Amino acid sequence: MAALAAVAGLMRLRALLKVVSGAATAALLVGAMAFAGGVAAITGMAGQSTVACTAAGTEMTTASNVTGARLEVRNAGSLLYELTPRQESVARTYIAVGKQLGIPRSGQIIAVMMALQESSLRMLANPSVPASLHFANDGVGRDHDSIGSAQQRPAAGWGTVEQLMDASYNARAFYGGPAGPNRGSPRGLLDIPGWQAMDKGLAAQAVQVSAFPELYARWEPAASAIVDALEGGTPPASCYKSPPGPRSAGSSRNLSQLRQDILKFTQEGLGGQYVWGGTDFKAWDCSGYVQWIYRQAGIDLPRVEQWRVGVRTVDPQPGDLVVQNPQGPENWGHVGIYAGDGMMWSALNPAVGTLLHPVSWNPGAAYFDLLGR
Repeated sequence: MAALAAVAGLMRLRALLKVVSGAATAALLVGAMAFAGGVAAITGMAGQSTVACTAAGTEMTTASNVTGARLEVRNAGSLLYELTPRQESVARTYIAVGKQLGIPRSGQIIAVMMALQESSLRMLANPSVPASLHFANDGVGRDHDSIGSAQQRPAAGWGTVEQLMDASYNARAFYGGPAGPNRGSPRGLLDIPGWQAMDKGLAAQAVQVSAFPELYARWEPAASAIVDALEGGTPPASCYKSPPGPRSAGSSRNLSQLRQDILKFTQEGLGGQYVWGGTDFKAWDCSGYVQWIYRQAGIDLPRVEQWRVGVRTVDPQPGDLVVQNPQGPENWGHVGIYAGDGMMWSALNPAVGTLLHPVSWNPGAAYFDLLGR
């Protein structure tokens, strides 16, 4: 009888999914709203310990002939961010150039904060600058003619395409000063009067002049941990003193097999790019990411407003939906997967892509169960 009830429940769920699946035309709008929601800064992290370490026993290929362990950034034991070896290399470049120029630790942190926000510490080409596609890169961005790890613009006088597709040049241009390549125009960090007394996020904004100035501050805990881990030039310590277990933010014990499958597929999407309206693997928006995850587990979700096929809950479990950025009755602008321990996975915005992050990064969170207890 239990098996018949389960089959009947699944049939009801699939029928309900078909009713709401016609909302696909709203995909681009939801993607844009999710990006707008990404401007919320980190809250509630002051006073907590944030560290970076390498996850023992994990290897991956991140670019041609480049393999190695990921660098994990953890806050109070919770995984906040992972750097591939390529991303770690970019971070090391900013730190090394800073040391060569005599930049204090605070300035190196500002530089890494900036690069985390602008490119997720990746070397990005841009189809709007076709020449940039001929240089080694970690993906593409689409913001005006911005290229490189600092998203500096040739048209704004930051440098040539060849120069801006080099992380060392990006770092020297960002730091600026008398030894900088641009001689103060555009201004680098050392060209900002009193930068050392400024809030680090505001100092980064003074150089970058971003349309979203509040975004830099969120990266200070992660950037501080990365600089602490890498500035000595020695490999970071292992994250584990004993063999590592499951790497989800929440425990997978006592979860159904379906929920464990959801968590497995969720983590396979980490590092994906944010593409408005996208549904392809690692080229998706927030709802495209969630739709892909559930599809791998055999559940077809509507393209948008996926919470409408679930049941609202105040006791979420890993694998449930998290919706954020309220924009009307029973309507939200961002969606992700709950990881447990106040964390979630989502395709957050074009700047940072798909990652594990605190639920508190966006306001107005609510939770929906699509899987049953």
